[in-house]
Order: sequence, then C-alpha cells, then structure tokens
Amino acid sequence: SPCAKMDEAPNNRTSLVKGAKDIAKEAKRHASKNFNKAVDRASDEYSAQRSYNRFHNEDEDNYNAYNQPDGQYGDNAANDEDGASSDATEGHDDEDEIYEGEYQGVPASNNENPRDGQVALGLKSLKSQKELENERQADEEELAQQYELIMQECGHGRFQWQLFFVLGLALMSDGVEVFVVGFVLPSAETDMCIPNSGAGWLGSIVYLGMMFGAFFWGGLSDKVGRKQCLLISMSVNGFFAFLSSFVQGYSMFLLCRMVSGFGIGGAVPIVFSYFAEVLAREKRGEHLSWLCMFWMIGGIYASAMAWAIIPHYGWSFSMGSAYQFHSWRVFVVVCALPCVSAVVALTFMPESPRFFLEAGKHDEAWMVLKHIHDTNMRARGEPERVFTVNRIKIPKQLDELVEMQNESANPVLKVLCKIKAELRGIWLTFMRCFSYPVKENTMKLAAVWFTLSFGFYGLSVWFPDVIKHLQADEYASRVKIHHNERIEDFTFNFTLENQIHRNGVFMNDRFLNMKFKAVTFIDSSFINCYFEDVSSVGSSFKNCTFVDSFFYNTDVDDAKLTNSRVINSSFHHNKTGCQMTFDDDYSAYWVYFVNFLGTLAVLPGNIVSALLMDKIGRLSMLGGSMVLSGISCFFLWFGTSESMMIFMLCLYNGLSISAWNSLDVVTTELYPTDRRGTGFGFCNAICKLAAVLGNLIFGSLVGITKAIPILLASAVLVGGGLVGLRLPDTRSNVLM
Repeated sequence: SPCAKMDEAPNNRTSLVKGAKDIAKEAKRHASKNFNKAVDRASDEYSAQRSYNRFHNEDEDNYNAYNQPDGQYGDNAANDEDGASSDATEGHDDEDEIYEGEYQGVPASNNENPRDGQVALGLKSLKSQKELENERQADEEELAQQYELIMQECGHGRFQWQLFFVLGLALMSDGVEVFVVGFVLPSAETDMCIPNSGAGWLGSIVYLGMMFGAFFWGGLSDKVGRKQCLLISMSVNGFFAFLSSFVQGYSMFLLCRMVSGFGIGGAVPIVFSYFAEVLAREKRGEHLSWLCMFWMIGGIYASAMAWAIIPHYGWSFSMGSAYQFHSWRVFVVVCALPCVSAVVALTFMPESPRFFLEAGKHDEAWMVLKHIHDTNMRARGEPERVFTVNRIKIPKQLDELVEMQNESANPVLKVLCKIKAELRGIWLTFMRCFSYPVKENTMKLAAVWFTLSFGFYGLSVWFPDVIKHLQADEYASRVKIHHNERIEDFTFNFTLENQIHRNGVFMNDRFLNMKFKAVTFIDSSFINCYFEDVSSVGSSFKNCTFVDSFFYNTDVDDAKLTNSRVINSSFHHNKTGCQMTFDDDYSAYWVYFVNFLGTLAVLPGNIVSALLMDKIGRLSMLGGSMVLSGISCFFLWFGTSESMMIFMLCLYNGLSISAWNSLDVVTTELYPTDRRGTGFGFCNAICKLAAVLGNLIFGSLVGITKAIPILLASAVLVGGGLVGLRLPDTRSNVLM
C-alpha cells in the first residue's frame, strides 16, 4: 500500500546513507594511505636528485587531472579524487555540487561510466573541511618545489627583463605620485586660494586613497589575477591624475587626487607579487631589489620635472578669470606619462603562471611557462631546446559557495551580487592572513611597515615645508621697516617687496600697474589715493584707514583689510581668484633641487642592497638599515643651516632605502601565493596610514618645533628595526 511504501522509504534512505558512509571511510583510508606513500616517495626522490621527472610518474589516484600540452587528459583522470576541480566548476563549493543536479568536472574518456564519477563526488563531499585543507597544504608544498625546478629550467633571461621594465614603469608611477603631493602643494595653495587650515588635506587625501587602494587591489589580485588588477588600477590612476590637472575647484581637485591615489595604491603589492612569481629562488632577492630602483627613478623624474616646469609661471594660459592653467598643472600632466606608458606596455605581458596554477588553471599556466622558456631560449641562441614539462601539480581547490542568479535576473542586481561576492572573497582571504602559520609574521610586518613609513613619508612631505620655513625666516630677516613716513602726490609704478610701513600717511598718491609682494601696512592712512591694476601677494593692511580712495582692477578685498576702516571709498572690477607671482622664484628652484639631491642619494643604497641582498640576508639588512637611518634622522635636530639639513637628509635617504628594499622582498616571500597580494596590500595600507599620520603630525609642527617630529621619527625607526630582526629569514624559501 502507499502508506507501507512511505514507511519503507526512510529505512531505505537510512541504509543508503549508512552504506555510503562505510564506503567513504574505506575510500578515505585507502586514499590517505596511497597519498602518504606518494608524498614520501616524492620527498625521497627530490632529496636524491634535482629533477621533477617524479611528477610525471605518480599514481593517477593521488593527483589532480592534468592536461597534456595538446589538451588531452589521461585515461584515469576522471576517477582522480583530487582532480575534481576545473575551470567548469570554479566557484562551486565541494559540499554544494551534489545538489546542483549536474556536475561539470574534468572531461572524461569516452568509455567512462558517469555513475562512477558521481559516486566519487559523493565520497569527496563527505570529507571534512580540515582534511581538504591538509591535502591542499600538501599539494602546495609539492607545487612549490616543482615550480622552483620549472623556473630553473625556464632560466632567467629576456622575458624577465621585459617584465622588469614594464613593472618598473608601474612602480615609477607610485614614486611620482608620492612626490607630486609635496611639489604641487605650495603652488596649488596659492592658485586655489587654499587657507592654511585646508592645505594639509591635499597631502593626506592622496595617502588615504593609496591606503584603501593597496588593500583593495592587493586582495583582488589574489582573486582575478595580477595583470588584470594592475591594468585596471593603473588606468584609474592615469585617468584621474590627468583629469586633476584641469579641474579648477579645490574640492574637485582633492577628489581627483584621492581617486588617483586609490588607483596607484595597487601598484606596489601587485608589482612585487607579480615579478617574484617568475623568478627562481637564487635570483629573487637581487632582482626584486633592482626593481626597487624604479621607485627612486620616479622620485628623480618628479623632482626634475618640477624643477624644470613649475617655477616657469609664464607656461600658463587663462580664459578670463574663471579658468586658470598655470605651470604646476602642466607638471601634473607630465607626471601622468609613466602611468600611461605602463598601461600600454602591460597589455603585451602574460598573467602570472603561479597565479594560474593556484587558481587551478593548468593549461593557461603551462602555456605561459612555455612562453617564458621559449623566449629565454631564443634570446640565448638555443631555440631548439624543448620545454620538457608536461604536467604540473595543482592544489586542491576549496572555493566558497557563490550566489548564482538566474539568467532573467536584473543585470544591475547581478553586478551588485558579483561585487559583493568579490568583496567577501577579499575579506575572507584577508582574515586568513591572521591565521596559522602567517599570523605572527603579519603582525610583525605591519609594525615594521608602519614605523618605516611613519619616518620616511612624514619627513618627505615635511622637509619641503622646513626648507620653505627656513627661507622664510631668512627672507623676513631682510625686511625693510619704514616708520612715520609721509608721501604726497607720488606715483608708485614699481614693485614693493618685503617691507613693513608703520604709521605712514599717503596723500594724493597713485598706485598704478604695480605689485605688493610681502608688504604690510600697519596703522597707516590713505587719503584721496588711486589704485589701479594692483596685485598684492602675501600683503595686508592692518588697522589702516582709507578716505576718499578709489580701487580699480585690484585684488584688495576684505581678507586683506584687517581691522581697517574704509570711508567714502569705492572698489570697482576687483580681481577674482588668487594672484600668483610671475617672477622666477628662487626658493621654488631650491626646494625641487633639494628633493632631487635627496632622491639621487638613494642610488648608492639601492646598488648596495641589490648586490648584498642574498649575501648578508634580508633581516640583517632590514634591521641594520632602519637603526642606522633612525640615528641619522636624530642628527637632523642639530642642523642649524640649510646645507647641514640637506646633507643629513641625503644620508638618511641613502641609509633607509636598503630597509625598504629588504622589506619588499621579505613581505613577498613570507606569504603563500593564494594570499600574497592580500598580505602585501594590507602591509602597504598600513604604510600609507602611517604616511597620513606622519603628514598631519609633522605638518602641524612646522614653524613651531623641529625637535618633536625628528625625535619621534628616530625613535620609531629604531624600534621598527628591532622588530624586523625578529622576522623569519626567507632567503632559502621557495614561493609557496
């Protein structure tokens, strides 16, 4: 009867489940036994000889299904328990696949029984998450050893040098972005009438954008690939950097520079991850250090362009008083050129093969590795050498469940769900950076990045202001003071500069087509005076009285009339906007030249660090460089002259660059491939956060005291160097 059948159904299901569990236990025991034997045999072979032939002869039961170069699979690949992930199943959770009603796995041979594949899948789904993670860890260790041998076969040659210069342009753009802030700030303040209270935001907003950009793009590169993320991030940077040179309002300029910084934030974490993944172990430390030179080249480029362009105020045009395009805007456009060049060159480079393998894309990885091998062999004059690798170990894929929308869903909703899934994936990968075995290393790296950045970026933004302040003090010491003067029926048609007039009386005087530059009138009276075509830069009228005076086409407004009285006087056709001085400014030349020298001083440190990175070790170089740079920074306190300060700045830069280079190498090598971009991005975000704090703290103390920022920078650098010495040595590591 129907009721009897219903009673029997639960019993049948219970028996089926019990039988499946028994089969699963037996299969798991058998698979584990075979797997351990395979790993032991692989370890013995690897220690006996440096050869990866063993990867071609393992039992198919313990490996993923590998593609041959012609795209064919082995006869037993479909029954491979570890090979149940492919491009077709990417994004599906192992536990979820048995409910999908359809399994699109590794292509089976023609005589394969589909039911066997379904049973294998059901058994696989019963494995605990812990076991799957352990198997993936074993796969990753095996892949790391094999990949190192493959890179040694590919050699180091033309391909790596091509990628070196392409990624160097991207890193150069990051260096340019940092220096643009300090160089543009004084001119942008004047051009856009920025009050002193708002000027600091220009420096901080760029670093905030870079902070969020480093975390976002670094995390995304672990999900969608190094090349694709770097292309998008650099395109964002180039577009908004170019756009920022044309906007007129300060708020829009801030927005464009922030988004530009968000784009360039992805450069450092992706560039180093990308390049490290095509280098053999013995080449990695040295060539990553050579790559760091492009950051220095970016700083030199920005300094040279600022020195050549910004002080030439004649390189400008205007459309009425509403649109001004001064020379500093030309400088911003020129600084976007390295980024544009990097985007164009990057389109011709392949994706990282190590990322492809981590994502389970065997064929794509094999093709890129073969391209690297063939490119290098042709450059050596050995085109006949054949790429002997035909299968590569792929780690077990542990993809999370992704929300799928049906085809009729709202396109906007599908895009939002995709974005949500990517952000969730980035967050989950980020949380894995705080799990064993990299948790302790992440905390130490964050501390070292913060301390090194706080000292370096804080001083790099603060130092131009210090030079400017020292020059202002020297300029003020040469001021001419006039007391109780009385001038009648006189025509002023020349520039008055660096003067103070107290208790003066000006009667029936004419001020025509002239400039006031750093001129202050205090308690003075202007009676029946005529002002026409007058510009006043850094000038003001305090407690002054204007009687029966006439102003035409001047920039004298309420902001420059402090506690002054205007009696029976009129203002007509006043100038709008801030008036820049159109004379060549010696102080501007000096600030850019100082930064040029400071950046050029990095060159010896770069060369030394590259040559010694693999000889004395990353940690010795990191800790020693930070401690020495902290000590040199401390001596800035005793610098009483510009020349002394400049010499100490050059010494500080030359010593600290070795710390930067070694920290980049250590961070790249400490994280496994599946979270390398995320971990590096997090550390770089901490770096930019420290830059923001350093900028705000140091900037607020300019002109008040130099002891506190210098002592603070010195203390954190020494402390960070001591923490860096506690990191594990990665010199002999293969990339996990």
